[in-house]
Amino acid sequence: MVVVEVRVGLKRGVTDPEGSNTKKSLELLGYDEVLSVKSVKVYHMELETIDPKKARERVEEMCKRLLTNPAVHTYEIIFP
Repeated sequence: MVVVEVRVGLKRGVTDPEGSNTKKSLELLGYDEVLSVKSVKVYHMELETIDPKKARERVEEMCKRLLTNPAVHTYEIIFP
């Protein structure tokens, strides 16, 4: 089994309403030191393989086919 983490975020210049609203809420609660907030979605996966190279290839495919929209998202594949 191979464990993989995929972090999906928004490309630079794409509006992040969730991050903006969170920052505003933190400011209203008195956390003025927060300069920015960006939302990131994290997928934690366990793959039934022992080959990390094959796992990376499959996860890349998953990202391109389902997990991301290449027009607005970036992603990072991490093997913890």
